[in-house]
Amino acid sequence: MPGAQGDGFPRPEAGIHPRPPSVRPPERARWQPSNLALRLMTAAVLVPPVLWVCYVGGLWYVAMVIVFSSLAINEFYGFIAAKGGTPNRLLGTLAAAALPLIVYVGDAFLATSFMTAVLLTVMLLQLTHAQIREAMMSVSATFFGVFYVGWLLAHAVSVRFIAEDLSRRHPALEFDPQLGFFFIIFCLVAAVFSDAGAYFVGRRFGRRKLAPAISPNKTLEGVLGGVVAGTLGCLSAKFVFDELIPGRLSAELSYMAAGLFGGVLAVVAVLGDLVESVLKRDAHLKDAGRILPGVGGVLDRVDSALLAIPIMYYMLLAYYYLRYAV
Repeated sequence: MPGAQGDGFPRPEAGIHPRPPSVRPPERARWQPSNLALRLMTAAVLVPPVLWVCYVGGLWYVAMVIVFSSLAINEFYGFIAAKGGTPNRLLGTLAAAALPLIVYVGDAFLATSFMTAVLLTVMLLQLTHAQIREAMMSVSATFFGVFYVGWLLAHAVSVRFIAEDLSRRHPALEFDPQLGFFFIIFCLVAAVFSDAGAYFVGRRFGRRKLAPAISPNKTLEGVLGGVVAGTLGCLSAKFVFDELIPGRLSAELSYMAAGLFGGVLAVVAVLGDLVESVLKRDAHLKDAGRILPGVGGVLDRVDSALLAIPIMYYMLLAYYYLRYAV
């Protein structure tokens, strides 16, 4: 009979019941820093050395731009790889790394000649490939990466050393060699403050979506906050330079011009961020990389500046032309 003695199953004695299994207390959740905390920590680590190198200038500054350019273009080529493309990473990275040095030792003609040579090289290399099915994508992706990252970011060298450029264009005038230090900081402030203003205002007051198909989290209120913050940041940068280094670097840029420059740069910074969002959305990627905690990749950090820095350079050329040549 089931339950009889000798059936092989132990029986608890009458009135004795087994205790239920003990429940382990839940483990304490480990503290994880928020995305904002990670952003602030990354900024605290990056900002001081970047400011120092911007001030020192010279080959130290060029080397920094080369490092950022090399990392960013490899992240861009990651977008292409995610789409199934096969860009020439080695050639593209070498070209992007060479551009800041070419701009530093040469001029705009040398840089554009180099870009022409890069395009021809990319096309000729396709003749050595046995498979031609992806030739068009490979050429387009490789060269666009050099242009989008390498060429645009090389303008950071042009802005930093704009005093030499202005001296060639206006030989009768003297320009402080550190003039570009003020302008590159001015431009970076516009990009950083625009990004921060859009982030905080968008989270607090964001209601109307800006471009849901491109970046669902961006709002019109955030963009407005970013433009205001970028403009105020630029005005603050001029004020700080006026107080710390009076009459040297920021004196020729009036507050009206600083506000106008800041507003334009803030708008362009938002557009630069949207351009990278389009590329990431097309590649089905959330971030360009993971090298910067809370931010993502290097391209995620410099996307706003990629458009803002060239615009800054050409606005400065126009500003000084109108100021001294007309």
